[in-house]
Amino acid sequence: MKKIVLLIGLIGISPIFAQQSENITTENSWFKAGLNVGLPIGDTADFASLTVGVDVRGQHLVTPSFGIGIASGYNHFFGKDGASDIGLIPLAGFVRYYAQPKGFFAGVDFGYAFLTNANDAKGGLYLSPQIGYHNEKWNFYGYYQHTFADNDLDIQVIGLGTTYNIMF
Repeated sequence: MKKIVLLIGLIGISPIFAQQSENITTENSWFKAGLNVGLPIGDTADFASLTVGVDVRGQHLVTPSFGIGIASGYNHFFGKDGASDIGLIPLAGFVRYYAQPKGFFAGVDFGYAFLTNANDAKGGLYLSPQIGYHNEKWNFYGYYQHTFADNDLDIQVIGLGTTYNIMF
């Protein structure tokens, strides 16, 4: 089932990445780097108490209100009650909708997350919707992160993050 959802998602967003667009400029493309912190929920709260991570992204605005890009980073889950810490390394495409040049935005990351130190689990389908505020230099957002990992490991987090935009 996870593979079917991943395939449908990739087919669904592939036309977005195939669209013709203007040249990359400082007005329509940037690198984003930031930090996030989250609270594990669901079954994840049974073995982890907190997650802290770094976020890196490359984004291109297809239109003034619609951006696409790639995202990665690292999220560290601090184990609790004797459980080992684990790590999550997402590799995802993302889409964002910006209602105005400054203000509200909404988006979603969709891809695969690799797990570190998670016993038999190697990774799984990664989904992370976000909603927040942005201006020319900063993004502040709330997020829900869900990784449907192998071996019935279901990783869920709610949190807050911020990224700084570096124009290129």
